Amino acid sequence: MFDTEFKVIAQNEMDLYPQELRDKIDRVIDDIYSPINNGVYKAGVAQSQSAYEEAVKELFAALDYWEDVLAQQEYLCGDKLTEADICMFTTLFRFDAVYYVHFKCNLRHIWDYPNLWNYLKRIYQYPGVKDTCNLEHIKLHYYQSHPHINPSGIVPHGPLISFT
Repeated sequence: MFDTEFKVIAQNEMDLYPQELRDKIDRVIDDIYSPINNGVYKAGVAQSQSAYEEAVKELFAALDYWEDVLAQQEYLCGDKLTEADICMFTTLFRFDAVYYVHFKCNLRHIWDYPNLWNYLKRIYQYPGVKDTCNLEHIKLHYYQSHPHINPSGIVPHGPLISFT
């Protein structure tokens, strides 16, 4: 939205939604939403073993796919940071600290994927990004807002993760 509707007030020199990549960005966002962004939730709130297993299988197949894509290029849509990368970043940033344990998405950590891990760290270190990331707040929210998953509300101390 800041790159389109609010461009005048955003005073943003970065264009996360360049005209020439819009179709690709929209397609990538659609491709990552169901299996990854929403996939962690489908696994985490599954009401049956089969629903959980289907969600986890789809999630990790998608992570495997994007691991391979990022072996060939720096970002999801090529050589520049786009809105699609921001959509992926938000899930990857939470993954090891929350989704891995709390939502039982524990086949592999993101740090087990060399390309996804480096991609996550690269975006985290982008100017201004890490200032918007508060992993402790994220953990408090998730572990204390799902009493049907974590009735005690206990928030784990770990894992210790360095994104630098």
